[in-house]
Amino acid sequence: MNASNFVEGVDFTLYLILGISIFFLVGITVVMVYFLFRYRKKKNPVATNISHNNTLEVVWTVIPTILVLIMFWYGWTGYTPMRNVPDDAMEINATGQMWKWSFEYPDGKITDSLVVPVNKPVKLNLFSKDVLHSLYIPAFRIKEDVVPGGDNWMWFTAQKEGTFDILCAEYCGQLHSYMLTTITVMEEGEYNTWLKSKPDTSNEHPGLTLMKQNACFSCHTRDGTRLVGPSFKGLFGRQETVIVNGEEKNITADRDYIMESIKNPNASVVKSYQSGLMIQYGNVLNDEQINSIIDYLETIK
Repeated sequence: MNASNFVEGVDFTLYLILGISIFFLVGITVVMVYFLFRYRKKKNPVATNISHNNTLEVVWTVIPTILVLIMFWYGWTGYTPMRNVPDDAMEINATGQMWKWSFEYPDGKITDSLVVPVNKPVKLNLFSKDVLHSLYIPAFRIKEDVVPGGDNWMWFTAQKEGTFDILCAEYCGQLHSYMLTTITVMEEGEYNTWLKSKPDTSNEHPGLTLMKQNACFSCHTRDGTRLVGPSFKGLFGRQETVIVNGEEKNITADRDYIMESIKNPNASVVKSYQSGLMIQYGNVLNDEQINSIIDYLETIK
């Protein structure tokens, strides 16, 4: 059984084009080798100029044209259904950001991995918080660009239960290769039960929950190791050298500094780190949520 409704069409087109390409690769190579021996200098000491051959010219023009049109036809008929979303498709918002995927369901539930019911059309509305990404599900044979400020989507019907990889197929920065997650396909009844369930965060600091939801740990660590951004370990109260308007400045990472860094991260960037990578979270998180994050950062010693 195919993993999605698009597998058969995409695979057939691939095999068709691959088969035609291999046929001509082998055929042309054989003819070239034959000509090397047939018309080598020993057998043809005097070169013969052949001006043209009408039959041959017609053949090598008409046949490739027909083959290209055939390849185009199957490619087009395989692609067109990918842009025609069924009216009864359930919609899920898929958001890409450096370097994490998140998925929001109609009831407001948000997860890091995608979960869908089997044999039901699903439309993914694609959004980016920062740069260009590309959501790619190899097993489903589908891929679409996720463009900041753009309006794009993809749809599919999962036909096989199981867990499959989701990748980012567009280079989006230093940790592009880490932008991985999964799609899990399950029976509709099991899916509805899962959709109503809530993750147990009763023993988790609310600030940590917010940081997980907003991909903070894609760029920052809690163990002191260096990633794209400074580590959170021992951050609160730490002395830092930052670049402000091209000049170095020594600061203390207190509550006000961290609050401003979350809201406007490019106003002052810690020395030796690149600016322009972190988006402004002033419109994403309110002051209460940011304070909750800062409370959690205080606990990372």
